[in-house]
Amino acid sequence: MNKISLRIYPDEVLRTVCSEISNIDSNIVKIVESMKEIMIKEKGIGLAGPQVGLTKRLFITQDFSKNDTLDFLVMINPKIKEKFGEVSSKEGCLSIPGYYDYIPRFDNISVEYVDLNGDLNSKVFESMQSIVFQHELDHLDGILFPDRLAKIRKEIFFKKINKEFKK
Repeated sequence: MNKISLRIYPDEVLRTVCSEISNIDSNIVKIVESMKEIMIKEKGIGLAGPQVGLTKRLFITQDFSKNDTLDFLVMINPKIKEKFGEVSSKEGCLSIPGYYDYIPRFDNISVEYVDLNGDLNSKVFESMQSIVFQHELDHLDGILFPDRLAKIRKEIFFKKINKEFKK
């Protein structure tokens, strides 16, 4: 396995629609451990496969139900089953460093995902856990948080970051 590293916009892998994981093997476990290290180093609260060059449906998030910021949820082949309660959240992204904006999200979601043990989990997430889940799930579909902005704000945002990141 090659050493993984954080991918930064405009890296094309960030626009990739990821494929499902059919087998949780030792390679996936190693990738997850590397993702945790990157997330800790970068002080992130979530990290998706494409952000480290992996085009598989996998992300990790801080477990906001725990007091310890080193508790993680590993979510493989995640899906939103139900969503309700709209909210606007100020978001940023490790792959677009230094940029933030308010993004419309759902405050409560019902989800399914497979954990690292291969067990199917059904949970209801609210508030920050819900927002981070949606942000990371977007990464698995090649969607970056500015894509969720209204048309004119999105155009301004991408003009600004394209100018900055393509220097």
